[in-house]
Amino acid sequence: MGPTLRLLREAVTVMLALAVLSCGCYPLAVWAAAQFLFPETANGTLSLRRGVVVGSDRIAQGFAGPDYLHPRPSAAGKGYDATRSGGSNLGPLSDRLLVAVAQRVAAYREENDLPLWATVPVDAVTTSGSGLDPHISVVNARLQAPRVARLRGLTLAAVDSVIDRCTDGPDLGLFGTAGVNVLAVNLALDAR
Repeated sequence: MGPTLRLLREAVTVMLALAVLSCGCYPLAVWAAAQFLFPETANGTLSLRRGVVVGSDRIAQGFAGPDYLHPRPSAAGKGYDATRSGGSNLGPLSDRLLVAVAQRVAAYREENDLPLWATVPVDAVTTSGSGLDPHISVVNARLQAPRVARLRGLTLAAVDSVIDRCTDGPDLGLFGTAGVNVLAVNLALDAR
């Protein structure tokens, strides 16, 4: 066998060995470690209702009904499409972004019966970087609470109590701000 064929055979052997290691053994080892170390979250943080998966604690989904707490707007696909995660890529001076935000502000004010002088939270009218952020700000949730309470025939205190229970603190107690998990609130309200 000539030197070229020998080098080619060695190169192909090394490539196949690395492919088996990096595409087979390594992912299998990471999967097994995750299953052992983090069994509750290794396969996703799925929310169940009566044994049926209704969503994930980590991925937003749209709630269009007026008696639901609404998540941030989504730029992922046609809305909350986990296979098309991503932001809008519109810059702060984009006319399309400015028009979209103005329309969302008007709709948010109307839907929640807010006066013109009331401040609309930025997370109520802008998309997140992934388009799938499951949390909204506490202020956003509190502004939506009267509408949800009225349409569900609940007291505002009852809805606020559910919001409090579904509020996650800053990461590691230090980073970011508290956020309300929209899916958790809506599932808790449906369970009442």
